[in-house]
Amino acid sequence: MTTATRNTLKATIPELASLLRPALLRLTRIVRNQRVDQSVTLTQLSAMATLHHRGSMSAGELASFERVQPPSMTKVLANLEERGLVRREVHPTDRRQAIIAITDEGIGLLDSERRSRDAWLTKQLGTLSAEERALLIKVIPILDKLASQ
Repeated sequence: MTTATRNTLKATIPELASLLRPALLRLTRIVRNQRVDQSVTLTQLSAMATLHHRGSMSAGELASFERVQPPSMTKVLANLEERGLVRREVHPTDRRQAIIAITDEGIGLLDSERRSRDAWLTKQLGTLSAEERALLIKVIPILDKLASQ
């Protein structure tokens, strides 16, 4: 064990936060950049992923889930609809409202983006030792816990 590793193991909670945050940000940025279709923004991909995982919803509900203002979501959806990645459907109980659904083309794009990112991460994980990969497996539930709070 190196001195740096030993010192990291003794870090206070604020020191741990200062060490963890930039590492997570760097990794997240790199993974996000493993893109298939650069013409679709990360905001658009996120909106499509929400629709795919949570199902069809109104533009207002989607804006709320994505934590963006409704006018911003309107622009995102207009672009996605123009490209055939989402479609508007009539609301089942309020015909004045539209429900947004992801299309098969949108699902296909999400799948190809996921495969591209998984392939990059698989390659990177292959450079780690078995012990390092075992440590990562143990950390996943902890990161999930932090992300859900």
